[in-house]
Amino acid sequence: MKITTGNITGLLAGNSVFSGALALVAAFGGWGLLDPEGMSESTLGFTRFMLTELGWFWLLISTGFLILATFLALGPYGRVKLGRDDEEPEFSTVSWIAMLFAGGMGAGLIFWGVAEPLYHFRDPPGIPGETAEAARAAFLLTNLHWGLHAWSIYGVCAMVIAYFTFRRDKKPLISTPIEALFPGRGGRRFGQVADVLGVFAVVFGLAGSLTMGALQIRAGLGELLGTPLSFGMSLAIVAVMYATYMTSTAVGVDRGIKLLSNINMVVAVLMVLYIAALGPTAFIFETLVDSLGSYLTNLPRLAFQLLPFEGLQEWTASWTLTYMIWWLAWGPFVGIFIARISRGRTIREFCAGVIIVPTLFSLFWFAVLGGAGVFIELFGGGGIAELVSQDVSRAFFVFLDFFPLGQLLGFVALFLIFIFLVTSADSGSFVLSMMTSKGSLNPPLGYKLVWGSLVAVLTVATLFSGSVEVAKAMAVTGAIPFSVVLLVQVVGFLRAIRAEQRPGDRQAQPLSPAPATLEASHHG
Repeated sequence: MKITTGNITGLLAGNSVFSGALALVAAFGGWGLLDPEGMSESTLGFTRFMLTELGWFWLLISTGFLILATFLALGPYGRVKLGRDDEEPEFSTVSWIAMLFAGGMGAGLIFWGVAEPLYHFRDPPGIPGETAEAARAAFLLTNLHWGLHAWSIYGVCAMVIAYFTFRRDKKPLISTPIEALFPGRGGRRFGQVADVLGVFAVVFGLAGSLTMGALQIRAGLGELLGTPLSFGMSLAIVAVMYATYMTSTAVGVDRGIKLLSNINMVVAVLMVLYIAALGPTAFIFETLVDSLGSYLTNLPRLAFQLLPFEGLQEWTASWTLTYMIWWLAWGPFVGIFIARISRGRTIREFCAGVIIVPTLFSLFWFAVLGGAGVFIELFGGGGIAELVSQDVSRAFFVFLDFFPLGQLLGFVALFLIFIFLVTSADSGSFVLSMMTSKGSLNPPLGYKLVWGSLVAVLTVATLFSGSVEVAKAMAVTGAIPFSVVLLVQVVGFLRAIRAEQRPGDRQAQPLSPAPATLEASHHG
């Protein structure tokens, strides 16, 4: 489909969510291309101010999602099915978990798998670096950032959408629980604003993640093939990614993303097992057990820790709070995607699969990669931790050189990163199209082209800075205003599920077995 003025006019006609979101995102994209330095400085300044001045608010929201997910899994609503009472899950448990993982944070784990533990090992907050205490703190902080908090945010966002979509037969939109809470014209207007903010959060979250992925692919090609680390190389990588994910939108969730996710999951598991087997195996598993115990015993303290007495609010804002808001930024996108593949699961089963299993794998991943990295620093040649502080994008590929067939592993890692990014961008383009086409199960190709292209433009604008910090700031910018929407969504969900479980309240019972939305073919 060729995009023309007539096409765009047709898409805009009578669709305030699409036109509002398009204008907002296009304005930021144009700003980034015309004045990349100004946009980078403004984005960094805005996020730094919001994170340092309102840090307590973001941490309470994130911890609140973890507490809520625990209550929903273990409480009276655990047996409620996200679908009709007689409905069975569409995907096998293995495929379901593989898609959860690929959609949630696959490329990020490769980017930070070695880098983050070594970064905190070298420069932990409030204690001397490169010590045994620093190593333990490094894994504790890394597990906090990638563990139960992250997947609880994803899980709750997805559960709200899945409940209204599959159990109440409503449209899979951000605005649906809000309009259920506030019926009438006011609720519809608030819902439209919520949908626009949701699109804004998804676009910025995707652009920030694709930027970091492109920088790591560029660094990997530089290490493996000696290609130049130039802006032109970054543009070429984004162009290839763009062509691939826009082409793949025609394949469908039930075939394309399912197949790619299963392949990626198998390759990722084989690679991490290879490193565990040929690396310091005993040290790695000792690290896993030690860090797991430390994480679980310290979680109640960490869930509310902001370090104000140490004067380390800047550190908390740059790391812990940035991560928490990053997961909130991906909440609308990953939430709709997880909801799509979780139909027919009970809330208890859903929480176990979406929160517990990926968290355990993340802890294992960091214990293997980070544990081997710390072992190299403490007992081997070292040098990777220093590289992390200089160019975090190269750290993983330099780390792989310490293992047999390191160059081959490097190419495998590049394949994993690329496919993870393509799957995320592919799914994101579809979700954005669905969110701006009034919940259409098969949004027109024009929507996918528009949003896929805008995400690529914003990614290129962010790449002008060449900075991971700017990419992180971009990823969280959209989530800051969207956090209020999430809170209202949760209130609408709790009110609806409580009404459903109230004895004798027939009006609140789930709808009869009419097929709900988000069928397998919708992604094409």
